Amino acid sequence: MSDVRIIKRYQNRKLYDTHQSCYVTLEEIAQIIREGNEIQVIDNKTKNDITYITQIQLLFDQEKKSTRVGDVELLKRVIRSEEGTFTGHIKALEKSLGVNAPAEFKAPFMNNENSAIETTTTLN
Repeated sequence: MSDVRIIKRYQNRKLYDTHQSCYVTLEEIAQIIREGNEIQVIDNKTKNDITYITQIQLLFDQEKKSTRVGDVELLKRVIRSEEGTFTGHIKALEKSLGVNAPAEFKAPFMNNENSAIETTTTLN
């Protein structure tokens, strides 16, 4: 894995990959992440780290493009969770499962795509 790739977000909402010296889309950022690269997104004006919010936006866009019907019950469980956020919900799941590492978190759910939903239902 290489160094962290810096992506600058300009006021016009364009995203600039300083590694490739070109503008990129959210889909291209998703591909960079899928390839195993680490990214950091910086607001060019304020210099604030906006990596988290950019990745949330990326996930939202991916969900909008998905042809699969979303799981409304899962969303209700997330909203009803203590923090009401995906991050908080997943951390609570990790804690209840005694899991810390992302690889460990994924392992129990790799065999059956419905098992994550079933485990979530059981835990709540």
